[in-house]
Amino acid sequence: MAGMVVASALIPEAIAFSIIAGVDPQVGLYASFCIAVVIAFVGGRPAMISAATGAMALLMVTLVKDYGLQYLLAASVLTGVIQIIFGFLKLGNLMKYVSQSIVLGFINALAILIFMSQVPELMPQAGSNLVHVYGLVALGLVIIYGYPYIPKIGKVIPSPLVSIVQVTL
Repeated sequence: MAGMVVASALIPEAIAFSIIAGVDPQVGLYASFCIAVVIAFVGGRPAMISAATGAMALLMVTLVKDYGLQYLLAASVLTGVIQIIFGFLKLGNLMKYVSQSIVLGFINALAILIFMSQVPELMPQAGSNLVHVYGLVALGLVIIYGYPYIPKIGKVIPSPLVSIVQVTL
């Protein structure tokens, strides 16, 4: 079930993060595919899932705007090299010294920035029907938060998976 949820959520996530980063959505789809293939061969766990993150997308916006797409590849590779070095040096243990309030603050700030970057997509545009847009958003939220309360089946199938399928249909 987790694999199905991730597989169906990865495509819109890759497209959304591409839009946030200011690159063509095809770039995000190709990058997500490459990440999945690489992790399948060199990942640390058999069921490891890896994808683009909102933090990287937000940080790369100014890089792509100022220097272009070529620097995005170089910055991504350099980030991976730094992560590998940190892994060999076992610097992940230092995370225990970062307080929970700092981590929560970072996550909340990231959520706010992602929300703010998506607000223009909800504004009236030529040829768009806002009733449909807001209706689909509301439907998705109702399914995600209401589905777990349905007796017997609400706990069996994950509500995000149900929401993705229903809103897509």
